[in-house]
Amino acid sequence: MVENLTVVRGSKKVIEDVAFTIRKGEFVGLVGPNGSGKSTLLLAILGFLNAANGKIEIYGEPSTSNRHLGKIGWVSQAAASLPPNIRITVEELVRLGTLTRKNMFLRKGRNQERITEAIEMVGLEEVIHTDVARLSGGQRQRAVIGRVLASEADFILLDEPLVGIDRESRNSLLKLLDELCHSQGKTILMISHDMAAIRQTAHRMIYLEETVKFDGPSEEFPDLEGLANLRGIEHVHSDHVHEHDKEEE
Repeated sequence: MVENLTVVRGSKKVIEDVAFTIRKGEFVGLVGPNGSGKSTLLLAILGFLNAANGKIEIYGEPSTSNRHLGKIGWVSQAAASLPPNIRITVEELVRLGTLTRKNMFLRKGRNQERITEAIEMVGLEEVIHTDVARLSGGQRQRAVIGRVLASEADFILLDEPLVGIDRESRNSLLKLLDELCHSQGKTILMISHDMAAIRQTAHRMIYLEETVKFDGPSEEFPDLEGLANLRGIEHVHSDHVHEHDKEEE
């Protein structure tokens, strides 16, 4: 739950009076133009940014509560862009999702079942021992999502996971995310500039531009003209169109 949230970065008010509630098992697409505050909102939900006003609660607790450790998974924009000099297999990357301060020095076999299950869920069994750097963009995105799943996170936040992957991989990834909601009961909040893809996949869409300007079922998301109206953008040719109509009369 986000209630009357305002976040200031530097001296600029980035988002103001933002409010919405996400239900368990829901797939929500968060859209809006560049600079609209989408990433700021995710960072606030994750507890990385403090609110100037309002509050955020996850499972009835403040977002900064230690009780959320392991329950919230985050896939950032750069998550799948590993430096070329880093050598790590799919299995090793996914295993990172199981590590905590308590178990990081224990024998690796204890978490193997979770690791194997997460890799199967994202469909990467055939490349389990392959270096992540050798995977396609879509496979790398699946691998980092597998790392989150291995942590057994219930609430998954993704920041532009569709960037840099081809159409087939994009469709496959979106189908996977939808399946995680339906079969695993995961809750997903995903930022994307690809409004068409989100509209076809997400159960619900939130349009953010400093504040929430639309929040509703994906099938009710406005068309381009409706979006322009939401943003207060007027048709620059409207006067000329009316003049042309008069001349024809």
